[in-house]
Amino acid sequence: MLTLRVDADTVSRTRLSPSPASESLAWLKLTAASARHPVFGDPGPLARASLAHPDVALLADLLPQNGDTYTPDLLTPQPGTDAQHRDLLDEQIAQIEAAAQDDLETQVFTYTRTHWSRPLRAATRRIAESGRMQRRLANGLARFWRDALSDGWPELRSILDQDIAHRATAIATHGVGRALGALHPDIDWAGDAVTLAKSRDGEIDVTGRDLVLAPSVLGRPDVVIQVDTPGQFVLYYPAQRVGAGRDRRSGSIAQVVGNARAALLADLDTARSTAELATRIGYTPGTISYHLGALHRAHLVTKVRDGRYVLYQRTAQAARLLEEEARD
Repeated sequence: MLTLRVDADTVSRTRLSPSPASESLAWLKLTAASARHPVFGDPGPLARASLAHPDVALLADLLPQNGDTYTPDLLTPQPGTDAQHRDLLDEQIAQIEAAAQDDLETQVFTYTRTHWSRPLRAATRRIAESGRMQRRLANGLARFWRDALSDGWPELRSILDQDIAHRATAIATHGVGRALGALHPDIDWAGDAVTLAKSRDGEIDVTGRDLVLAPSVLGRPDVVIQVDTPGQFVLYYPAQRVGAGRDRRSGSIAQVVGNARAALLADLDTARSTAELATRIGYTPGTISYHLGALHRAHLVTKVRDGRYVLYQRTAQAARLLEEEARD
């Protein structure tokens, strides 16, 4: 159990905010690991191409790999209070560039040595020691955001804003403590502390700091705390209803193939795995596999293996059926 000791000032200054930097790093981590998001799937060719930029590659090199448990906090500065997402991102990029060299070296050298199973690359160490790392990391984040995430941000921001509105209502109605306890099963409120069910035990004094609650879409399902940067305290938790409200068709085509298969066809405009579809549609993986098998036999979906995954996508015939229904 990890205990984060707070005081009345921290509770009174608790606020909710999205973190564009955190969402960007979660997407970059998936890209660098050739992994897929359970709802949004493959980061895509633009994200992979962005990795070729040396500053994006440097940023990716500071992200955890293969079970590592630490991301330097300076890469995800505590979100400010600006309402516009572009202002939030610009502010976070500016904070990365302005990070103190001592803080950078502590996080990049000391904390990675403690929490990583791999050594820091010599080239990365030299860049950190040169004093140029802050500027390059800020540029890498700006570049990856522009290349891979800016176009899709409105959809993500909508999910985050809905979660923030829900949590704000809960805080106003029931108080900060009860709202904190409802964020995630691993998070609890002890009256004078936030407790997290973690593999390591310990207590951290975060009294006198603002507490920023930051919902996460691309980083889910993890719960992450950020306390290493002086004066900052951020708690990242999975946003609600990720994948909910997406395109679902239940018209005439559903009368032919059923609601579940119609929903699958509507969601297979891009290739997706069974696990992704289960998360997005809300059925068990076994049920999804059963319906996909029927759709495949009917030549309404194709399937192809991509490394560890079998990806399904609707066929041209299925696309025509959906287009015809849309015109009706």
